[in-house]
Amino acid sequence: MKRIAFGLAALLVTTGMGFAAAPAMTAKTPSGNVYTDMKGMTLYTFDKDEAGKSNCDKKCQAEWPTFKASATSKAEGDWSVVKNNDGTYMWAYEGKPLYTYVDDKKAGDMTGDGHSDMWHVVKAK
Repeated sequence: MKRIAFGLAALLVTTGMGFAAAPAMTAKTPSGNVYTDMKGMTLYTFDKDEAGKSNCDKKCQAEWPTFKASATSKAEGDWSVVKNNDGTYMWAYEGKPLYTYVDDKKAGDMTGDGHSDMWHVVKAK
């Protein structure tokens, strides 16, 4: 019986290792479900970005920090990793690079939505 329990536990542990954790969380808002970073800060896209490429320069990123990824982060499903202009890595959703907004002060803030008619919250499916 101990062997069966141990074998089952080992199977469950190794099976779970094949799945990567999503880099973001989902938050319910009055506007629907949106993606946030792990601290609950809202994620945004920038209309001037191209698929898989950030066009938000250093000055822009001072106001719109990138949603950082590591060089070893793995793409999965709608989530991918983009190399930023400064050589660092950032997360992208459906090919669109992701950012937070410096004026969002606490989890759940969405003050950047619609900013300059170019910044938008990332709606969760």
